[in-house]
Amino acid sequence: MSTAPIDYADASADVRAVYDDIKKTRNVPDVNNFWKYLARDPATLRRTWESIKEVMAPGALDPLTKEMVYLAVSVTNGCAYCIASHTAAARKAGMTDAMFGELMAVTGMANETNRLANGYRVPVDVAFSK
Repeated sequence: MSTAPIDYADASADVRAVYDDIKKTRNVPDVNNFWKYLARDPATLRRTWESIKEVMAPGALDPLTKEMVYLAVSVTNGCAYCIASHTAAARKAGMTDAMFGELMAVTGMANETNRLANGYRVPVDVAFSK
């Protein structure tokens, strides 16, 4: 199996259709590397794009909030690519330096207290179970 990314010129018709939708939806001239690597498996490419498009669409949460949540989870998971990608997307959606700082503080604090609660095996309070 090839480990090279699939550029538009080398893509199958199915992959080009997904690339075209990504470019149109995001108003970008080309797809980023994430999609080019997923294109090695066209079914995964299509499924992932359709899911992301649905999940990240405006809804009860605005696009900036969704990008910031995505960024926080990416930091927690240690995904350098996703951190870079979603930091850029969040900034494009309006995230300021101050917002980024608070987001990182909350993300770090949540990770610390989550680990403490798990390590101490703290039982859930009845008041939180309602």
